Amino acid sequence: MDGRTIAAIATPQAAGGIGIIRISGENALTIAEKVFSPVSGASLSRSAGYRAYFGRVANEGKDIGEAICLVFRAPHSYTGEDVAEISLHGGLFVMQKALETVFSAGARPAEAGEFTKRAFLNGKLDLSGAEAVMSMIHAQNEQAARAAQNALDGALSREINAAAKEIIAVAANIAAWVDYPDDDIDDISGERLMEVFSKTKKMLEGLLSRFDSGQAITEGVPAAIAGRPNVGKSALMNLLTGYERSIVTPYAGTTRDVIEETVRVGNVVLRLSDTAGIHDTDDPVESVGIGFARKKQERASLIIAVFDGSEELTDGDLELLDFCSKRTSIAVINKTDIGQRLDVSLISSYIEKTVEISAATGDGLEELQEAVEHALGTDNFDPSSAMLATERQRGCCRRAVGYIDEAIAAVESGMTLDAVGVCADACIGALLELTGEKAGDAVINEVFASFCVGK
Repeated sequence: MDGRTIAAIATPQAAGGIGIIRISGENALTIAEKVFSPVSGASLSRSAGYRAYFGRVANEGKDIGEAICLVFRAPHSYTGEDVAEISLHGGLFVMQKALETVFSAGARPAEAGEFTKRAFLNGKLDLSGAEAVMSMIHAQNEQAARAAQNALDGALSREINAAAKEIIAVAANIAAWVDYPDDDIDDISGERLMEVFSKTKKMLEGLLSRFDSGQAITEGVPAAIAGRPNVGKSALMNLLTGYERSIVTPYAGTTRDVIEETVRVGNVVLRLSDTAGIHDTDDPVESVGIGFARKKQERASLIIAVFDGSEELTDGDLELLDFCSKRTSIAVINKTDIGQRLDVSLISSYIEKTVEISAATGDGLEELQEAVEHALGTDNFDPSSAMLATERQRGCCRRAVGYIDEAIAAVESGMTLDAVGVCADACIGALLELTGEKAGDAVINEVFASFCVGK
């Protein structure tokens, strides 16, 4: 087996119209030629790149089926290596049989993310671009896809590299002045240092400030529907999901467990939990559900607090309002179709955004969507702007800002230039780790471990 040439199924592991086997490496075309025969009689190993061939795949003389083989030549391929992609009718048995044939011909199974890792190692994209590939795969709405494509096109890398370039210039000037004191090298002024550091810090803080709203668009936000029993939490869950996900009855305590679903509300993806109504009970099963509900609400990034508009506020409602006042929350006054008795102004004194709806009829859903977007800061989200996509990227950015703060403090306190240079070098290291230029093997391996095998 050729350890340098890898292969995997690049399409989902399910029956489909088409399935694709990707082969990449030095001997990709030679191996493909052993299993695929073009009807034209052409030789894949001598083929130019960007060619497609129709033919058949066979295993030891036994026909597997019709296929099309695409040929890509290094370095003009996804991985930067020679690549063959064989497309077959997408039955599970057919795909597995064809992949076994490719392995028998000399390829080895690809590891998770190994195709994209090779693209990174061969300079086809940087580490932030590789992470954008996964963002594109997981995109659940148009804005998430646009943001991922923007990152894949290099928007974040360009901004980070521009910042690093300015800091590098400053660090180089400091290093030259420190290392060659006898030469006629002007020391860089404190004003110039403060100008560069302040400009870079402002840019990085802008990226950090957009992270949470970007995550709400691309990754989704854990959210919990909360409220006392029988206020309409399950009816709201069903309205947001578009089908009867939760059981709805006129009896309090129907929901005893946490019901979870991923839903799109406006341009935001919510990992939504319909929780049991919190109240005192002697029922041991219901008590367990209430315990789970409390944990979900504690961990949620957004609380959708539901109140029965046809009744006056209870002690349980007031307890929930106090809980929500310290968190990102939206108050939903339900059952507007049967009249209103509660004090809306009191709710507004605890929770800034209040929406009146009827979960039974759907009235007020659009206003709820707008409230969710506003609460999470996504109402003005611009998918064309540079955006941090992962916690790893945010960590690098935060460290860079921390080092800039240290550099600014060193300048302001009159410390020597070599001390300022140490801070500048550390900032550069954090920025280049973000793009992957100075990332260690452990960081790189961790990034690609989260990929699917065929990517």
